[in-house]
Amino acid sequence: MNNLQQRFNSALNENVCNHSLELSKVAVAVSGGADSLALVLLMNDYARVANFKIVALTVNHHLRPEATEEAEYVANLMQKCGIEHHILEWQHHLLLSGIETKAREARYDLLLNWCRQNNFPYLMTAHHLHDQAETFFIRLQRGSGVDGLASMSFVTVRDGIKIIRPLLNIEPDELRQFLTAQNIAWREDASNQCDDYLRVRVRKILPLLEQELGLTVAKIGSAVAALGDARDYFEIQVQRFIKNHCRNWYGCAWSFSPLSFAALHHELKMRTAAELIKNVGKNEYSPEYQSLKRLLSALNSDEFAGATLGGCEIIRFQNKIWIIPEFKTSEVLSKTQWSKFSEQHQEILKNGLPYKLKLYLWKKWQSS
Repeated sequence: MNNLQQRFNSALNENVCNHSLELSKVAVAVSGGADSLALVLLMNDYARVANFKIVALTVNHHLRPEATEEAEYVANLMQKCGIEHHILEWQHHLLLSGIETKAREARYDLLLNWCRQNNFPYLMTAHHLHDQAETFFIRLQRGSGVDGLASMSFVTVRDGIKIIRPLLNIEPDELRQFLTAQNIAWREDASNQCDDYLRVRVRKILPLLEQELGLTVAKIGSAVAALGDARDYFEIQVQRFIKNHCRNWYGCAWSFSPLSFAALHHELKMRTAAELIKNVGKNEYSPEYQSLKRLLSALNSDEFAGATLGGCEIIRFQNKIWIIPEFKTSEVLSKTQWSKFSEQHQEILKNGLPYKLKLYLWKKWQSS
C-alpha cells in the first residue's frame, strides 16, 4: 500500500468516525480528470478491505465535443478495474448564459437522483485542497460570512443523500503522481483554462499570492478549517436552542418564546431564524442575510404584525413567535369544520393554535 493510500484510509476512517457514518453502497462521481479518477481508485481499494460496494458515476454533459469520448474512456477504465460504472446523460437545449452554474446543478441533480433511485445513501466527490482555497476566494468575492468562507465540509446532506469529500486536505499534484505511478492516464478539461469562469481566474491567482505574500494553499486551508470549526460551534448552539426552547407543531410549524429568543446573541438569532424558516418552508438554502436582518429588526418592534419569508409566515400569537407555512386561500374555516377535524385529532384540542395554522392543518387533512 503506497503512502497516499495509507493517508487516505486513515483520514477517511477518522472522518467517518467523527461524523458517525456507516459507509455502505457508495457512489463516486468520476469525470475522467485526474482528481476523480484517483478518488475512485483510492476508494476501490478502501472498499475492498472494508467489504462494501462502490459504483462510479459519470455525467456526460454534452457541452464539449470530446465529452462523450471522455465518458467512454472512464467506462472502459472502470471495467478494467472491476468497478461498476454508469454514464448519466444530461439532455438540454443550447445554453447561452450561466453555463457553469447550470452544468453544476444538472450534474448534482443527475447524480443524486441516481443515488436515490438505487438506494445509495452516499455520494463522493473529488474536491481537493486547491478547490477548497478557490471556493474560499470565490465566496470572499461575493461577500460571504462565516458559513460561506468556511467553504466545503467533509460531509453535507443534499436531497437526502450525504455528499462526502474525502480529498479536502490533499494536494492535486499528489493525485496526479498517484495515477502516474499506476500508469493511468487522465483527461484534461479545456474549460479549466478558460478565463470566462471566475473559478479559473481565482486558480491562476493562487500561485501569485504564494509568490508575493507567502499565502500558500495550505495556509488558506488552515484558515478555512478554523472557520469551519466556528461554523460547527454555531450550529451546535442553534440546535441546542431549538431543542430546549422551540416547539414543533405536527411536523409543519414552530413556536418559541420572544424572551428566550431575545436573550440570544445576534448571530445565533440569525441562524436560529434561518434554520426554522428553512425547515418549515422546506427549502434547501437559508434566506438571504439582508432579508433575515430585516425580519429580526421587525421582530424587535412592539408593533410587529407579521411577516413572510422563505415560504413561511412569521406571526405573534399568545406570547409566542410562530413560524408556519405560507399559503394563500380565500377559504374560511368554520367552527363546524374545525370541530369535525379536532374530534379526530384530540391532541389538537389541548393546544391553542393560530388561526392560520388551524386552517393549514385542516386543508392538509382535507387533501390527504
